[in-house]
Amino acid sequence: MSKRIIYSFILSFLIFTDSFSQDPTFSQFYANALYLAPSFAGATEEYRLAINYRNQWPAIPGVFHTYSISFDKALVNFNSGIGVLATYDVAGSGELSTTNIGLLYSYDFNINENWHIRPGVNFKFRYLGLDIYKLVFASQMTGSGNVPSVYPPPFSKVADVDFAASGLAYNDRFWGGFTIDHLLTPKQSFYGDDSKLPIKMNVFGGIQVMRKTRLKQTFQEVLSIAMNFQKQANFYQTDIGLYYYRNPLIFGVWYRGIPFMTTQAGDAIIGLVGIKTKQLHIGYSYDFTISNLISSTSGSHEISIVYEFNSLSLGQRKKIRAIPCPEF
Repeated sequence: MSKRIIYSFILSFLIFTDSFSQDPTFSQFYANALYLAPSFAGATEEYRLAINYRNQWPAIPGVFHTYSISFDKALVNFNSGIGVLATYDVAGSGELSTTNIGLLYSYDFNINENWHIRPGVNFKFRYLGLDIYKLVFASQMTGSGNVPSVYPPPFSKVADVDFAASGLAYNDRFWGGFTIDHLLTPKQSFYGDDSKLPIKMNVFGGIQVMRKTRLKQTFQEVLSIAMNFQKQANFYQTDIGLYYYRNPLIFGVWYRGIPFMTTQAGDAIIGLVGIKTKQLHIGYSYDFTISNLISSTSGSHEISIVYEFNSLSLGQRKKIRAIPCPEF
């Protein structure tokens, strides 16, 4: 059988049995900060618009694309931030799609002169869709190569609500936080089975190990170490690496995987290049697969565009304490 039939069969099996799906992952997780944690909502000078696109495994038949767009605003007078985040993920030849639209809120507590704590929440609507007539089922596979028609049993599109909570602590060099997502364990079965999306946990953080400034105001050179650990059901993933910024360019390299936990070397080595100006950040990253799928996937591509703008006075901007994490 061809690879296309094999992948279609696997996808069909997953759809019509009780399965535990996983959320899409962005390599440039700080370029999609609201997706990483609602605590980042409003963690900007005033307004921020972010657009992200990921093309996962382009060599595999079918599409594995993820799109994300977010907008957030700092409420300086209330030490708060609000935002909206929409994601659309489509996978496989049957175009199994997941749409999430969420409203986010965060609040910044000034613990002392150096430290801040920022909790956040995300209330969201979730919708699952599927074009079942694009799937190829085992009963359609014949020796002659003909593909007879199939009439699958009717199914219902899936809609549900969900909730995520996060916390973030930071000073002028260090940041660390966590997110617990899918706290309402939304349903994910097209046929009404008792199949729930498992809770996902993220633990992330990092530190600026070196930085140089000009006139004690603008960072001209920064070297940061960052990590992001994820767990969902029985699946684990860790990203750890370096970001180097030298105005206006940024470079990054990091490793995805959990060493010594499996027989594989890991999942991917990721490279990043980007440009960062006062208002516009553009980044491109490529995941080079190092797992057993190294010859089958052609890696993954990801693009991010972040635009920040404000109308605040200098005095109002000074009230905002910047989180020192990278923008990619």
